[in-house]
Amino acid sequence: METRVALIGIVLENYDSAEKMNRILHEYGDYVIGRMGIPYREKNMNIISLAVDAPMDIISSISGKLGMLPGVSSKTIYAKSKKESL
Repeated sequence: METRVALIGIVLENYDSAEKMNRILHEYGDYVIGRMGIPYREKNMNIISLAVDAPMDIISSISGKLGMLPGVSSKTIYAKSKKESL
């Protein structure tokens, strides 16, 4: 199955959702290239970037599950595939 590289941006504003969010990320851990979290204490939120290499349906599933959590927003951007960059 063809995979895509994508970056999922996550904003966590409800710390009660942090445990569920981390469970979702752990569930898909095989697809994660890297993760960076930035606590923004002045605004009482965390900003997380998650780089993944996965089939498109898996990427959509990750982003969708995260976005359904209360106080969690997510947005995905995809790297251009080799075909698109030619």
